[in-house]
Amino acid sequence: MGAMSWPSESELNTIRTKVAEMSGKDMKEVRVVVSPYRICPLGAHIDHQGGIVSAMTINTGILLGFVPSDDSQVVIQSGQFEGEVRFSVDEEQLPRIASILNGSDQVKGASSPLRQGSWGHYPRGALYALQKRGNQIKQGIIGFICGAEGLDSSGLSSSAAVGVAYLLAFESANNLIISPTDNIEYDRLIENEYLGLKNGILDQSAILLSSYGCLTCMNCKTKEHRLIRSPERDHYSKKEKELKILLAFSGLKQALITNPGYNSRVAECQEAAKILLQASGNEGLEPLLSNVELEVYEEHKGDLDPNLARRAEHYFSENSRVIKGLEAWASGNMEDFGKLISASGLSSIQNYESGCEPLIQLYEILLKAPGVYGARFSGAGFRGCCIAFVDADRALDAATFIKEEYPKLQPELASQIYGDGMVRICDAGDCARVI
Repeated sequence: MGAMSWPSESELNTIRTKVAEMSGKDMKEVRVVVSPYRICPLGAHIDHQGGIVSAMTINTGILLGFVPSDDSQVVIQSGQFEGEVRFSVDEEQLPRIASILNGSDQVKGASSPLRQGSWGHYPRGALYALQKRGNQIKQGIIGFICGAEGLDSSGLSSSAAVGVAYLLAFESANNLIISPTDNIEYDRLIENEYLGLKNGILDQSAILLSSYGCLTCMNCKTKEHRLIRSPERDHYSKKEKELKILLAFSGLKQALITNPGYNSRVAECQEAAKILLQASGNEGLEPLLSNVELEVYEEHKGDLDPNLARRAEHYFSENSRVIKGLEAWASGNMEDFGKLISASGLSSIQNYESGCEPLIQLYEILLKAPGVYGARFSGAGFRGCCIAFVDADRALDAATFIKEEYPKLQPELASQIYGDGMVRICDAGDCARVI
């Protein structure tokens, strides 16, 4: 089954062998954090405004093998990136900008201080979050981390998966029992405070709360969540195999924290909320669109300039799509669920104004691909890939169609995609955990 196919025993043993060599310990002592990537069928761009979102994990992601170091030292190597991260858990961790300014943000073997988006930020960020919430971290780790080949910077929240992986590793090494909801907050500290990215809690919530076969629904204002199982996928029925998740890659790789488009969109949503709250006499509330009643929006949306009006329209229409989508999923109606996903993609383009020509072209190709129920950008839509829900019996046909059509429109980008990696067919996954 999809949830059981990753990681394979071969993958686990490869990582255990590497960590055993690094640490001089027995393979049996090596623990492995499994931290999956996530997709967001509905609820794009509204988590930071306290909206309702949906998500699920897929059966691929981050693997972090580690052993407690028996002292305060942290030593990390990566399967994707050069250099070696070394620091002590006794060190006070500072947010990224401060670390760069004082020269402490270094990777051994690298020729210069860590650049934006560097992999070395994340173990330090995890320690920062744990320290800030008063946890006593005395034990370091010796570890080796790797992600699915070709999926970094793809819009599948690899950054959140990495942050969660380091949190779980430090907690395991120090015998800390931390709830998933607390780890959601800790990863938010990594992203918001340590890295300076103004995102919400969708990504880490999906990674930490998802369950195989379910759609995770998260109210980002109240922090309440629930798992919704489609009756067509209940009890591992035959129909469970009829749905696949298709990832289609554009060839774009741009780290989110280097793109001002994301943070500027968040600020625009907050400005729209501020104007609407002032118009309704509720200026004392935090300027989030979730604090604006739908009736107030309908009455006062004419007060917004066209740019802010589009951001608010995306929020309120997307929130509505999520509610309808949860009903469609719960009833097993993939046709309606897919149509809502595609409408979400269109609103992301027209109202939220994310995406770029290659991604929009890829999205439009997916909508025409055989067997596709619905498609949209993955993640924020400022880089990476598109996702689609597809009839399993036609998934290969859909993949072939995309591989034929996308290079016609973007030959240069398509040529940069490694091997046969333009399209990947996945199953649903499970939550992050330590093996």
